[in-house]
Amino acid sequence: MIIVTGGAGFIGANLVKGLNKRGLNNILVVDDLSDGDKIKNIESCDIQDYMDRSEFLRRIEQGIEFGGPTAIYHQGACSDTMETDGRFIMEVNYEYSKSLYHYCGANSIPFIYASSASVYGGGEVFKEEPEYEQALNAYAYSKLLFDRYVRRNSSVSDAQVVGLRYFNVYGDGEQHKGRMASVAYHFFNQYQENGKVKLFAGTDGYANGEQLRDFVYIDDVVNVNLHFLEHPEDGGIFNVGTGRAQSFNDVATAVLNTLEGKQLTTADWVAKGKIEYIEFPTALKGKYQSYTQADLSKLTMMGDYNSTFASVEEGVSAYVQKRVERMGGQLPKNV
Repeated sequence: MIIVTGGAGFIGANLVKGLNKRGLNNILVVDDLSDGDKIKNIESCDIQDYMDRSEFLRRIEQGIEFGGPTAIYHQGACSDTMETDGRFIMEVNYEYSKSLYHYCGANSIPFIYASSASVYGGGEVFKEEPEYEQALNAYAYSKLLFDRYVRRNSSVSDAQVVGLRYFNVYGDGEQHKGRMASVAYHFFNQYQENGKVKLFAGTDGYANGEQLRDFVYIDDVVNVNLHFLEHPEDGGIFNVGTGRAQSFNDVATAVLNTLEGKQLTTADWVAKGKIEYIEFPTALKGKYQSYTQADLSKLTMMGDYNSTFASVEEGVSAYVQKRVERMGGQLPKNV
């Protein structure tokens, strides 16, 4: 059995589907379905069972067996970077992760968990080393502290332990995330509603829409997760991004080009009035990463991962295509 916490969430549900594609269906999905809309993410998945997060944690803390799981993918967390309740964040993200980590260690179960690129804060070097890490908010601190806990307590487990620092993930199945969904998701919705997309104006020395992030497509994130399942000899904390920093303008342009079947530039779309810049939110000042770019040297060397990652143009186009098809529509041919 493979256990996937957060298995009805964005990355978790896609991971379950990736396991299914490899012929694996002996899967226990763990989640909190207080938000019933997440059921849409797993209704087509082939799983053995579902368990509520609280019940799962109770059994973990009591040491109850789950039939000898071959691995636990820990994707469950509060992913709201704007959440200000530090006690809640630390309970859900930190203490819960510690319980799973010790359970896996006691039972020699491979443990592959979701970390985050938010642990690099406002820095400009994105290597998996302590000197480059800082937290700009409670969410980032919960992720950073757990990474530190794993490093300090490596003797807890003799089985595989892998932490994956996700950069800006986008793709199918994020509709329940609300404001925390990707900009690609929001740009698509804005276009459907108003015929244009809105980006933040310049900040931190960056021009309008030119803040840079490492945007990584969900299919690539799933492939990295499955790589480590298939290579239990590899362990450690690894970045998961494309290794390329692209602008929010690039994302908006990819969305518009795909939806309208064009090959235009950002400047073209601005001139057409279909890209609009809005004032940078005061609430995000000092808590915002204007630049991220994953250093993938550790993943490709120690993790021995050699697959390529989709660019924004490739990944966003595929994502938009899926959303249009789900809505029963058809994209125009490129003109």
